[in-house]
Amino acid sequence: MRVIIVGGGKALYFLGRNFASKGYEVAIVNKDPEECRRLSRELTVEVICGDGGDEHILAQAGARRADAVLAIAPRDQDNLVICQLASLQFGVPRTVALANDPDNVEVFEQLGVSAFSTTNIVGSLIEQRAALEEITNLLPVGEGRVNVTEILLPEDAPVAGKQLKDIVLPENTLVAVVIRDGDPIVPRGDNDLRTGDTVVLITLPENHGAALKIITGEGR
Repeated sequence: MRVIIVGGGKALYFLGRNFASKGYEVAIVNKDPEECRRLSRELTVEVICGDGGDEHILAQAGARRADAVLAIAPRDQDNLVICQLASLQFGVPRTVALANDPDNVEVFEQLGVSAFSTTNIVGSLIEQRAALEEITNLLPVGEGRVNVTEILLPEDAPVAGKQLKDIVLPENTLVAVVIRDGDPIVPRGDNDLRTGDTVVLITLPENHGAALKIITGEGR
Protein backbone atom coordinates (compact mmCIF):
# COMPACT_ATOMS: atom_id res chain seq x y z
CA MET A 1 0.00 0.00 0.00
CA ARG A 2 1.36 3.41 -0.97
CA VAL A 3 0.48 6.41 1.20
CA ILE A 4 1.35 10.04 0.46
CA ILE A 5 1.35 12.46 3.39
CA VAL A 6 1.39 16.17 2.61
CA GLY A 7 1.99 18.81 5.26
CA GLY A 8 4.37 19.70 8.05
CA GLY A 9 4.97 19.74 11.77
CA LYS A 10 5.45 16.92 14.25
CA ALA A 11 2.37 15.06 13.05
CA LEU A 12 4.04 14.56 9.67
CA TYR A 13 6.99 12.79 11.30
CA PHE A 14 4.91 10.54 13.53
CA LEU A 15 2.45 9.60 10.80
CA GLY A 16 5.30 8.79 8.44
CA ARG A 17 7.00 6.67 11.08
CA ASN A 18 3.76 4.88 11.95
CA PHE A 19 2.86 3.99 8.36
CA ALA A 20 6.41 2.92 7.56
CA SER A 21 6.48 0.65 10.64
CA LYS A 22 3.42 -1.15 9.27
CA GLY A 23 5.23 -1.90 6.05
CA TYR A 24 3.49 0.73 3.92
CA GLU A 25 5.28 2.46 1.06
CA VAL A 26 5.32 6.06 2.28
CA ALA A 27 6.07 9.34 0.52
CA ILE A 28 6.14 12.64 2.41
CA VAL A 29 5.68 16.02 0.71
CA ASN A 30 6.81 19.15 2.53
CA LYS A 31 7.65 22.71 1.45
CA ASP A 32 10.45 23.38 3.96
CA PRO A 33 13.89 22.26 2.67
CA GLU A 34 15.36 22.04 6.16
CA GLU A 35 12.46 19.93 7.43
CA CYS A 36 12.76 17.69 4.38
CA ARG A 37 16.44 17.11 5.13
CA ARG A 38 15.63 16.24 8.74
CA LEU A 39 12.84 13.85 7.74
CA SER A 40 15.14 12.17 5.22
CA ARG A 41 17.69 11.57 7.97
CA GLU A 42 15.23 10.31 10.56
CA LEU A 43 12.76 8.25 8.50
CA THR A 44 13.10 5.45 5.99
CA VAL A 45 10.53 7.00 3.66
CA GLU A 46 10.64 8.94 0.41
CA VAL A 47 10.72 12.71 1.00
CA ILE A 48 9.79 15.21 -1.72
CA CYS A 49 10.41 18.90 -1.13
CA GLY A 50 7.69 20.98 -2.76
CA ASP A 51 4.10 22.15 -2.79
CA GLY A 52 1.64 19.26 -2.47
CA GLY A 53 -0.93 21.37 -4.31
CA ASP A 54 1.25 21.21 -7.45
CA GLU A 55 0.28 18.30 -9.69
CA HIS A 56 3.91 17.81 -10.77
CA ILE A 57 5.00 17.39 -7.14
CA LEU A 58 2.18 14.92 -6.48
CA ALA A 59 3.17 13.00 -9.60
CA GLN A 60 6.76 12.91 -8.35
CA ALA A 61 5.48 11.51 -5.05
CA GLY A 62 3.86 8.65 -6.94
CA ALA A 63 0.25 9.79 -6.87
CA ARG A 64 -0.60 7.70 -9.95
CA ARG A 65 -0.01 4.51 -7.98
CA ALA A 66 -0.99 5.78 -4.51
CA ASP A 67 -3.70 4.09 -2.49
CA ALA A 68 -4.25 7.06 -0.18
CA VAL A 69 -3.33 10.72 0.23
CA LEU A 70 -3.43 12.40 3.63
CA ALA A 71 -3.28 16.23 3.65
CA ILE A 72 -2.38 17.81 7.01
CA ALA A 73 -1.19 21.28 6.00
CA PRO A 74 -1.92 24.26 8.28
CA ARG A 75 -4.38 25.82 5.80
CA ASP A 76 -7.67 24.06 5.22
CA GLN A 77 -8.00 25.32 1.66
CA ASP A 78 -4.62 23.76 0.83
CA ASN A 79 -5.71 20.42 2.23
CA LEU A 80 -8.92 20.52 0.21
CA VAL A 81 -7.08 21.34 -3.03
CA ILE A 82 -4.49 18.61 -2.44
CA CYS A 83 -7.15 15.96 -1.89
CA GLN A 84 -9.28 17.06 -4.83
CA LEU A 85 -6.24 17.11 -7.10
CA ALA A 86 -5.18 13.64 -5.95
CA SER A 87 -8.66 12.26 -6.50
CA LEU A 88 -9.63 13.97 -9.76
CA GLN A 89 -6.27 14.22 -11.51
CA PHE A 90 -4.63 11.02 -10.36
CA GLY A 91 -7.57 8.82 -9.37
CA VAL A 92 -6.32 8.18 -5.83
CA PRO A 93 -9.06 6.04 -4.27
CA ARG A 94 -8.80 7.43 -0.74
CA THR A 95 -8.09 11.02 0.28
CA VAL A 96 -8.30 12.43 3.80
CA ALA A 97 -7.94 16.10 4.75
CA LEU A 98 -7.29 17.76 8.08
CA ALA A 99 -9.86 20.48 8.78
CA ASN A 100 -8.18 22.82 11.25
CA ASP A 101 -11.50 24.66 11.48
CA PRO A 102 -14.06 22.02 12.59
CA ASP A 103 -16.79 23.90 10.71
CA ASN A 104 -15.07 22.90 7.47
CA VAL A 105 -15.50 19.16 8.02
CA GLU A 106 -19.04 19.13 6.64
CA VAL A 107 -18.02 21.32 3.69
CA PHE A 108 -15.17 18.98 2.79
CA GLU A 109 -17.45 15.94 3.03
CA GLN A 110 -19.99 17.60 0.73
CA LEU A 111 -17.20 18.15 -1.80
CA GLY A 112 -16.33 14.45 -1.71
CA VAL A 113 -13.26 14.67 0.54
CA SER A 114 -13.10 12.70 3.78
CA ALA A 115 -12.13 15.08 6.58
CA PHE A 116 -11.28 15.05 10.26
CA SER A 117 -10.89 17.72 12.90
CA THR A 118 -8.53 17.33 15.84
CA THR A 119 -10.76 19.73 17.78
CA ASN A 120 -13.75 17.43 17.32
CA ILE A 121 -11.72 14.33 18.11
CA VAL A 122 -10.30 15.71 21.36
CA GLY A 123 -13.70 17.08 22.38
CA SER A 124 -15.31 13.73 21.71
CA LEU A 125 -12.69 11.89 23.75
CA ILE A 126 -13.22 14.22 26.70
CA GLU A 127 -17.00 13.81 26.51
CA GLN A 128 -16.70 10.03 26.28
CA ARG A 129 -14.32 9.94 29.24
CA ALA A 130 -16.72 12.01 31.32
CA ALA A 131 -19.92 10.26 30.25
CA LEU A 132 -18.78 6.66 29.82
CA GLU A 133 -16.99 5.96 33.08
CA GLU A 134 -18.71 2.57 33.13
CA ILE A 135 -16.32 1.48 30.37
CA THR A 136 -13.12 -0.18 31.58
CA ASN A 137 -10.23 -2.26 30.27
CA LEU A 138 -10.26 -0.93 26.74
CA LEU A 139 -7.92 -3.40 25.06
CA PRO A 140 -6.91 -3.28 21.39
CA VAL A 141 -5.70 -6.63 20.08
CA GLY A 142 -4.40 -7.84 16.74
CA GLU A 143 -2.23 -4.72 16.32
CA GLY A 144 -5.23 -2.49 17.02
CA ARG A 145 -7.50 -4.20 14.49
CA VAL A 146 -9.91 -5.52 17.17
CA ASN A 147 -11.19 -3.85 20.35
CA VAL A 148 -12.19 -5.80 23.44
CA THR A 149 -14.11 -3.68 25.95
CA GLU A 150 -15.74 -4.30 29.32
CA ILE A 151 -18.85 -2.22 29.94
CA LEU A 152 -20.72 -2.01 33.23
CA LEU A 153 -24.35 -1.40 32.27
CA PRO A 154 -25.72 1.73 33.99
CA GLU A 155 -29.29 2.02 35.23
CA ASP A 156 -30.38 3.98 32.18
CA ALA A 157 -28.73 1.67 29.62
CA PRO A 158 -31.21 1.30 26.73
CA VAL A 159 -30.33 -2.38 26.33
CA ALA A 160 -31.16 -3.29 29.94
CA GLY A 161 -34.10 -5.70 30.02
CA LYS A 162 -33.75 -6.62 26.35
CA GLN A 163 -32.81 -9.95 24.85
CA LEU A 164 -29.70 -9.98 22.67
CA LYS A 165 -31.68 -11.01 19.61
CA ASP A 166 -33.67 -7.77 19.90
CA ILE A 167 -30.59 -5.52 20.10
CA VAL A 168 -29.40 -4.31 16.70
CA LEU A 169 -25.62 -3.87 16.85
CA PRO A 170 -23.32 -2.67 14.06
CA GLU A 171 -21.78 -5.19 11.70
CA ASN A 172 -18.70 -6.99 13.03
CA THR A 173 -19.77 -6.49 16.65
CA LEU A 174 -20.16 -9.30 19.19
CA VAL A 175 -21.32 -9.50 22.81
CA ALA A 176 -18.89 -12.25 23.80
CA VAL A 177 -19.47 -12.61 27.54
CA VAL A 178 -21.89 -11.26 30.14
CA ILE A 179 -20.72 -11.25 33.76
CA ARG A 180 -23.65 -11.26 36.21
CA ASP A 181 -23.13 -11.35 39.98
CA GLY A 182 -19.58 -12.51 39.37
CA ASP A 183 -20.58 -15.41 37.12
CA PRO A 184 -19.66 -15.42 33.42
CA ILE A 185 -22.34 -16.21 30.85
CA VAL A 186 -21.60 -16.99 27.21
CA PRO A 187 -24.78 -15.43 25.84
CA ARG A 188 -27.15 -16.61 23.16
CA GLY A 189 -29.91 -14.70 21.42
CA ASP A 190 -32.50 -15.36 24.12
CA ASN A 191 -30.27 -14.13 26.96
CA ASP A 192 -31.20 -10.73 28.33
CA LEU A 193 -29.02 -7.89 29.58
CA ARG A 194 -29.61 -6.35 33.00
CA THR A 195 -28.52 -3.26 34.90
CA GLY A 196 -25.29 -4.07 36.70
CA ASP A 197 -24.19 -6.66 34.14
CA THR A 198 -20.65 -6.38 32.80
CA VAL A 199 -20.71 -6.85 29.05
CA VAL A 200 -17.58 -7.90 27.17
CA LEU A 201 -17.87 -6.38 23.71
CA ILE A 202 -15.70 -7.26 20.71
CA THR A 203 -15.69 -4.82 17.78
CA LEU A 204 -13.64 -3.60 14.88
CA PRO A 205 -12.28 -0.07 15.42
CA GLU A 206 -14.61 1.53 12.86
CA ASN A 207 -17.70 0.16 14.66
CA HIS A 208 -16.51 0.65 18.21
CA GLY A 209 -18.04 4.07 18.91
CA ALA A 210 -21.41 3.18 17.39
CA ALA A 211 -21.59 -0.05 19.40
CA LEU A 212 -20.81 1.79 22.65
CA LYS A 213 -23.59 4.29 21.98
CA ILE A 214 -26.12 1.48 21.46
CA ILE A 215 -25.06 -0.37 24.62
CA THR A 216 -24.75 2.63 26.96
CA GLY A 217 -27.19 5.08 25.41
CA GLU A 218 -24.58 7.80 25.12
CA GLY A 219 -25.32 9.94 22.07
CA ARG A 220 -28.95 8.86 21.75
